[in-house]
Amino acid sequence: MTDARTALAEAAERFTFSPTARLDAELLLAHALGIERNALLLDLTRPVPESFWPLVERRARQEPVAYITGTRGFWTLDLMVGPGALVPRVDSETLVDAALRHFRGRAPATLLDLGTGPGTLLLALLDEWRETKGLGVDRSPQALRYAVANAAACGLADRARFVCGDWATGLAGPFDCIVTNPPYIGTTEPLSPEVRDYEPGTALFAGRDGLDDYRLLAPELRRLLAPGGAAVVEIGHEQAGAVTALLADQGFAVTLHRDLGGRPRALLAH
Repeated sequence: MTDARTALAEAAERFTFSPTARLDAELLLAHALGIERNALLLDLTRPVPESFWPLVERRARQEPVAYITGTRGFWTLDLMVGPGALVPRVDSETLVDAALRHFRGRAPATLLDLGTGPGTLLLALLDEWRETKGLGVDRSPQALRYAVANAAACGLADRARFVCGDWATGLAGPFDCIVTNPPYIGTTEPLSPEVRDYEPGTALFAGRDGLDDYRLLAPELRRLLAPGGAAVVEIGHEQAGAVTALLADQGFAVTLHRDLGGRPRALLAH
């Protein structure tokens, strides 16, 4: 029987399209074994179950690892995720960090996450702000099913509520903090098959220039934000100027936050 070290090398060779081929293989094998990745790495001589190889085939077709394993780590949480929900990205942790820095020492009473997906930003912040109550809005029933399940699994169901809706339609507010990771990819921009063929297009694309949803959101943020509050908005790394202008037109002062790679990733408006 093939041991883990050999199987990981063979699987990684199949994943040359991925910049994290070895990590992908490790996550899949740990999932097949029902153990944590760290435990796997401590013993690479263990035998590999046959259930690993169908997972390798799925990944070789560029299906996201998170969809195969059913989970993705984000901030301090492990979130359930699957088809119909945008896979949480580490770059989006920039928004969590920006919000925590802004409200340091004075957690907001109310939090709104527009386009919450599987509850990514909302739950990460509620886990930090233990007295805050939050509302997550998404137009996808599939994504919201993951969000509700994640809130329960993370012990946050008593402070997290979710509704199916189109951005801020029907919301009254005000909210002390608003976070949002809207679609911001132009419809003609090239994407990897991993994203284009599997993740929901409604969570990715926002018109030819990628700014359609920002144009809708900017006045809604102004309407819904409480005095003294702050909104944190994710952006594409080339959109800082355009989105800052949209927010400034609504009377916001805007601060740029960069991700770990040094790229523009979030705007904090207050």
